[in-house]
Amino acid sequence: MNIALLWHMHQPDYRNEKGEFILPWVFLHAIKDYYDMPYIASQYNVKVSFNLTPILIEQLQEYINRGPSCDRMLQLLRKKTEQVSQEEREAIQKLCYTLHPKTMAYGLHNRFFSLFEKKRLNNEELNDLEVFFLLSWCGNYLRNSDPFIQSLLQKDSFTQIEKERLLQTLFAFLPSILPLYKSLQDAGKISVATTPYSHPILPLLLDINVAKEANPSITLPQKPLSLKEDALLHIQKAKEIYKDIFGKEPRGFWPAEGAVDEKSVALYKQEGIEWIATDEMILQKSGGSDKYSPYSFNGIKIFFRDHELSDLIGFVYKNFPAQGAVKDFAQRLPEKGTIFVILDGENAWEHYPKNGWEFLNAFYEMLENKSTITFDEATSLTSKTLDRLSPGSWIYGNFDTWIGDEEKNRAWELLFQTKRDTLHHSQDPFIQQHFLLAEASDWFWWYGYGHYTEFALEFDAIYRNHLIAIYKHLGIVPPTDITIPIVGSHTIQAFLNEPKGYIYPIIDGKVTSFFEWLGSGYLDERVSSTMQSSFTVQKLFWGENEKSLFFRIDAKDIKSLDFRIFFDEDEVAIKRRATVSIAEIEIDKNSCNKKYFEVRIEVYKDTRLLQIIPSTTRLFIRIDNDYSKNWFV
Repeated sequence: MNIALLWHMHQPDYRNEKGEFILPWVFLHAIKDYYDMPYIASQYNVKVSFNLTPILIEQLQEYINRGPSCDRMLQLLRKKTEQVSQEEREAIQKLCYTLHPKTMAYGLHNRFFSLFEKKRLNNEELNDLEVFFLLSWCGNYLRNSDPFIQSLLQKDSFTQIEKERLLQTLFAFLPSILPLYKSLQDAGKISVATTPYSHPILPLLLDINVAKEANPSITLPQKPLSLKEDALLHIQKAKEIYKDIFGKEPRGFWPAEGAVDEKSVALYKQEGIEWIATDEMILQKSGGSDKYSPYSFNGIKIFFRDHELSDLIGFVYKNFPAQGAVKDFAQRLPEKGTIFVILDGENAWEHYPKNGWEFLNAFYEMLENKSTITFDEATSLTSKTLDRLSPGSWIYGNFDTWIGDEEKNRAWELLFQTKRDTLHHSQDPFIQQHFLLAEASDWFWWYGYGHYTEFALEFDAIYRNHLIAIYKHLGIVPPTDITIPIVGSHTIQAFLNEPKGYIYPIIDGKVTSFFEWLGSGYLDERVSSTMQSSFTVQKLFWGENEKSLFFRIDAKDIKSLDFRIFFDEDEVAIKRRATVSIAEIEIDKNSCNKKYFEVRIEVYKDTRLLQIIPSTTRLFIRIDNDYSKNWFV
């Protein structure tokens, strides 16, 4: 019986659109988990696998290269407490109160607990709480090996100089983390896998309809796009970052959240990946039954996670004495085959006594008497053939955690809207990068139902600001929808009236009569935004008759403007247009391939894109409407 164990290391990208970290979780887990986990494993005669996500590696390198100045919260912690504002004080205390004192404050002076219970702290108390907070996040390696940190653990109060020196000590420790993984992998002690760049749910990027295949009752976002090009970029960029650190190509990928389908497997194979892994629920849905065997599907090896054993470590054994937990685990092992245990390698330990120190040492001591192999080594084992691969993830075997309710779907719709708005324009690295960051699974995880965090508004802002940055990069005002928080609020509707009947305007670029556009659809671009004053287009009218579709655009400096009209992703030919005091446009209905589509109009001046309308909502048009319900006599 072989045991293949993989610890997954990931944190979302906490940098805002300016590259500043707004939350310090990557730094905190770096000083607590990212060195400790491979270090503890290296002390035993076992083989272990780790998964490092590219976005995590990138952020670690950012901290190493830039220091504390790149992190908003660490800058606040570094400040003299008498200089922090009331708002900053509240932000610091909010952060400090996120730790779990019963398990993380081991070795600290008892005064920490009295400070932790207080809501109002004077300057000296706040400074002490800040240092206690940083010490509580120090992993066992630092606590056991660094003399300065050991000296602080004996104290009940701290100076500003000690706080600053502690931060310097912790930042000096960061450069040792990634080289440890490389040296252990080069020695054959561990193997290291990776994940698509920003940890996206790759099947959803390829085809959003896969969510309905996994769960037929789910509600999908409106007007989706395939983001296949982005999906491929996520894999390719992950390979580049991995090679830069480890000097070779990765052999295996842990897909974000174990999310797989047949299309994503084809991409992995295309990019030379030898193995991926997912949950045993996917095996069951795919018609397989032996989770203790590797499988082959379309030329790639797939390892299926033992759901029970993995979740016992992740969520249950924290409540057991270490030796009791390890004994329970050993009793559940099969007699033959290969068992694949895959779980989060960082977040669980906050809930274990002493950051999991006692459990992990007892666990590896037990594994020394077993046959342990790396995931790379498991590719050489005899595999069974899988004829089909059912789509899904490690959570319930579907994608419901990231799509399907109002907030999650709204986030997807804004992503698709931004992609559609920029599809015909620049593909420069700036735009590509912000799309890749916006496509991370983490934002959709926190939206809507299922999970709670005190930092939901911060995560929401990071997500939307990536999309906003794309519009600003193009020099156009972002749509109002994107500027409104998704958390606790939903799409804003501009002042919009649907058409009431057929219209027959004269295409001369003038308001010929009051009745010319009476009964048309109407959208006021100036509504509901303090940013609208910079908009060029102010009003949009549309309507139809038996043969044609019509658009009227009221705008500043209308004669200098040009327009391109798109129905969904396709640009449509303009039959006639005229511009004098307004712009009037006619489109032949025979040129429309669909009866229902989304309309986007791009506004240009001297070949420069100024605006995309509508920008305060989304405009869907159905042609050949029955207007008889609006008739009256």
